[in-house]
Amino acid sequence: MLQVDGVTMHYGPVRALEDVSLAVPPGGIVAVLGANGAGKTSLLRTIAGLVRPSSGRIKFDGETVTLAATEDLVRRGLAYVPEGGGVIGELTVEENLRLGALWRRDRDERLRTLDEVVSVFPRLAERSGMHASTLSGGERQMLSIGRALMGRPRMLLLDEPSLGLAPIVVEQIMRVIGELRRERGLTVLLVEQNARSALSVADQGAVLNVGRVVAHGEAQQLAADAQLRHAYLGMT
Repeated sequence: MLQVDGVTMHYGPVRALEDVSLAVPPGGIVAVLGANGAGKTSLLRTIAGLVRPSSGRIKFDGETVTLAATEDLVRRGLAYVPEGGGVIGELTVEENLRLGALWRRDRDERLRTLDEVVSVFPRLAERSGMHASTLSGGERQMLSIGRALMGRPRMLLLDEPSLGLAPIVVEQIMRVIGELRRERGLTVLLVEQNARSALSVADQGAVLNVGRVVAHGEAQQLAADAQLRHAYLGMT
């Protein structure tokens, strides 16, 4: 579904990614792990078309999209949920959700998708008419994922969905990610500092350090590697 080959990216003179390669199979969940500053968010922003790579190639669903615009990637079925979600506090929960499907022309289909999204996150149905600014951190994260799902993507790019959330909410978010893959065939590239939670739901993982991939493999193998856990993942 997604192929990243030898991608290097700079912010001015600063190299954020160096020769990064990874693959995400259709219907798979791949976790990208690492500490702050490792390049995780830069990788997602590059894949999503928000910044341009200096070199390398990105393919989505078999087509080269290295220089594609973000809006074109959305129409192709790629959705990006940034760190913190970026919900609009002045709008209601339902209005935020509807923003995720503005580009889709079929009104009836948008309404059906809205029903599907609130079935995934029933709390959003309960908060439908409330301003997003009144939501808890966990509810905002649900809203940001729900808004992305409104576009009926085939693949989600999720940046730190557990950031700042209570453990019970993190568990709920990770469970929903797994259910979306099992029940809807959704493909997910999951960026996380919470390595334990990410590896519990992922099939495969890649570890970034200072913009480079320093390890990759099956999720269970990465979780079982004591040296890797201590050196890069902050796990005991």
